[in-house]
Amino acid sequence: MEKSYDPHSIEQRWYQTWESNGWFAPSMEGGNAYCIMIPPPNVTGSLHMGHGFNNTVMDTLVRYRRMKGDNTLWQPGTDHAGIATQMVVERQLEAAGKTRHDLGRDVFIDRVWEWRGESGGAITRQLRRLGSSLDWQHERFTMDEGLSDAVKEVFVRLFEEGLIYRGKRLVNWDPKLHTAVSDLEVLNEEEKGHMWHMRYPLSNGTGHLVVSTTRPETMLGDCAVAVNPEDERYKHLIGELVELPLTDRKIPIVADEHADPEFGTGCVKITPAHDFNDYAVWQRHRDELAISRQIHGGLINIFTPDAAIRDNEEDEDLLIPPAYIGLDRYEARKRIVADLEEAGLLEQIVDHKLMVPRGDRSGAVIEPYLTDQWYVKVAPLAKPAIEAVESGRIKFVPDNWKNTYYEWMRNIQDWCISRQIWWGHRIPAWYDDAGNVYVGRSEEEVREKHSLSADYPLRQDEDVLDTWFSSALWPFSTLGWPEDTDRLKAFYPTNVLVTGFDIIFFWVARMIMMGLKFMDQVPFHEVYVHGLVRDSQGNKMSKSKGNVLDPIDLIDGIELEALIAKRTSGMMQPHLKQKIEKQTRKEFPDGIPAFGTDALRFTFASLASTGRDINFDLGRIEGYRNFCNKLWNAARYVLMNTEGQDCGQSDGEVELSAADRWIISRLQQAEQTVNGALDGYRFDHAAQAIYEFTWNEYCDWYLELSKPVLNDEGVSETQLRGTRRTLVRVLETILRLAHPIMPFITEEIWQTVKPLAGKSGETLMHEPYPEADDTLVNAAALAEVEWVKLFIMGVRKIRSSMNIAPGKPLPVLLSGGDESDRARSGTYQLYLTKLARLESLVWVAEEEAPESATALVGEMKILIPMAGLIDKEAELARLGKEIERLRGEIAKGEAKLNNPSFADKAPAQIVDGVRHKVEENQAALEQLTDQLEKIKAL
Repeated sequence: MEKSYDPHSIEQRWYQTWESNGWFAPSMEGGNAYCIMIPPPNVTGSLHMGHGFNNTVMDTLVRYRRMKGDNTLWQPGTDHAGIATQMVVERQLEAAGKTRHDLGRDVFIDRVWEWRGESGGAITRQLRRLGSSLDWQHERFTMDEGLSDAVKEVFVRLFEEGLIYRGKRLVNWDPKLHTAVSDLEVLNEEEKGHMWHMRYPLSNGTGHLVVSTTRPETMLGDCAVAVNPEDERYKHLIGELVELPLTDRKIPIVADEHADPEFGTGCVKITPAHDFNDYAVWQRHRDELAISRQIHGGLINIFTPDAAIRDNEEDEDLLIPPAYIGLDRYEARKRIVADLEEAGLLEQIVDHKLMVPRGDRSGAVIEPYLTDQWYVKVAPLAKPAIEAVESGRIKFVPDNWKNTYYEWMRNIQDWCISRQIWWGHRIPAWYDDAGNVYVGRSEEEVREKHSLSADYPLRQDEDVLDTWFSSALWPFSTLGWPEDTDRLKAFYPTNVLVTGFDIIFFWVARMIMMGLKFMDQVPFHEVYVHGLVRDSQGNKMSKSKGNVLDPIDLIDGIELEALIAKRTSGMMQPHLKQKIEKQTRKEFPDGIPAFGTDALRFTFASLASTGRDINFDLGRIEGYRNFCNKLWNAARYVLMNTEGQDCGQSDGEVELSAADRWIISRLQQAEQTVNGALDGYRFDHAAQAIYEFTWNEYCDWYLELSKPVLNDEGVSETQLRGTRRTLVRVLETILRLAHPIMPFITEEIWQTVKPLAGKSGETLMHEPYPEADDTLVNAAALAEVEWVKLFIMGVRKIRSSMNIAPGKPLPVLLSGGDESDRARSGTYQLYLTKLARLESLVWVAEEEAPESATALVGEMKILIPMAGLIDKEAELARLGKEIERLRGEIAKGEAKLNNPSFADKAPAQIVDGVRHKVEENQAALEQLTDQLEKIKAL
């Protein structure tokens, strides 16, 4: 082994070895089947902290189950990411002065496939850097031939059952991309805006109603004004008509609880073609609103796909004033507001903060828009999906997330599955000139099924399916469905889905519905829901905040200037760039050092408490990089003391010391804890148990306890063999125990240690996972070594408190205690003398003991006479100086806490921090004052 641990030199080498040997593939022989489906990352994506956390969890489970002997599959693949991918290629065309329309659909699709071949694998390369042990030999893509066949099959079957239909409904419309988008692709952010209060004159000439809106341009599509049926101010007006300003239309006043008497004037304009709440009002009052309009049953769409005011020529009864036709929505807003003011119909304009919906890809403000789209009728699919969770066939971890699932599923709306883009699964529907719709797996099938000749004109639907449609089939389509493949029979249903809470409805619920529908089984038995990865202060990571961390930068390191350039790339606002640069220089003055993959993974695991968001602190990953160093150095110590030696692997006689029996006993307990934690998805508990056993017990105690045995001339050969064998076997077991979380360092060390431990396997990842053996737990050894530890810690505490040099041999007196203490002090004198650095060890009667520093081990007193060990005057001066410093710190802290301008106005975490520091200083002051009195008494 190299003297120093260098993750860069081992990680990529080992990953290439694992993958090239096909060691990630399932055995397909015996054992219980265990399968996890990767949430397919976007083909356009790059690794972020959420991916790093999510994949650490999945890989830990997969490696754990693989070592348990299960027939284990972690299915890889990527999502074609319709809108995102199309935008990437369109930007490339735009840079060349072209559009997709210049190329035509077929050539454009070819360009997208070309881009995917050249650049679309970036994220899968990054997943490899994380150590993700995916079965790359069977990687899938949501647009590959097999998955495309599955998509067509599902669409056709659902259509034939009447569960897919085409209809005119309100959707989220992106006017820049010219497509419907899902709720998940809409970002609602608070922005500063205005509220316009407008007067709608009553047709009977008795006055007017004042309505308020943040989008005055939509008034052109109003079909009613709603008031609350219990609002005494307006009850008498229900059923009356108002004049719609700037138009020649009259619209009715309707009673609906959507109108809140406490908000604004209590009067709400109803624009059902451009507002989802208004659309619901229109559905409730459809018949009475039909008296005022016959267009679409009262629905009036005023926009073109570009969100400009559309022409009356499309609808001769639309009655939009010609002055507004063709204007962009915001230009129309300005013109309408000016015309309202000129007509005396503008009551007032007030500043108003509002939630503005923007497309996450285009940044354009989303419009509710009335279009013809394809829909899945989901209520019949939702019912069995709800029952699957209610019955316990699918369990959420943590359990409370099932309530979120129920809330969504019990209020589910039909699912809009069509998108007006080119990249994606084209809808398998064809139209003839008469407007008839034919659905089939191919045009040939359609012609044959409906007896249409080869020259009968048909054109395929231009739309593609929502990306979530193909993703909903992921658990079975990736395994070869609709063919009845061996992989499908072996691995469906899968075991656990690892995902974030934000896509429970968009992905998890839809996979459950589709799995039950087409496989007649749940797609997975458990759903492990993890939180978001936030920065160390608990803030969401975002580019605009300048607090984004790249997992690859944490693995490889990055210099300060490169980090600043990365965080500010693409930013147009100079003040924001300056702010983020300043913030980055302060937080990372020396850039980010290379921590390696294992330290990053262990950090994620240690923070993975169920269901909670993760506050990622660089201090934690630094600590776990130190843990890697500790493990490396421990292995080097073991090798230096065992290589070329008899390690008791043969049939020779072996004698185990109390320390050997103790560490073997503690190992069984650690194994039991880790196995239970991983089975229960408590990755934080597993990491904690591995860390504490490895660092605190094996490295800090057992390795030290082994030194007197290995170095004392009076130790027998059988005892030496026992200690060497224990050193090697426990280390080898630690490597197997930690491997699922820290695969690289454990594999590297194991390859060197395995011959000493009697192992001959090719890779650690195929070795059996450690399981506790209760017969190896020795209660007597546990008690004996705990006594030794308490004794040594007692002496060390006295050294520290009295500022005695660590290497100075100490005369120790013992008093009190019982016969077991006397026996132990003799049996373990070698340990005590060497590890506590004792000059002598003598039992005395309590009344004969001189004035001494004291520590307790049960009823036994450890006494160290101070005379001659310390410079009394120098120590009194040192303690006095430190006591005065602490008193000053306490006074400053208390002054802050007693100052109302600080205690009441500072952030709570800052105030709590000051209070905690004061308490720490007070405890330290009490301890030092006690020491001072003891030294004065010498």
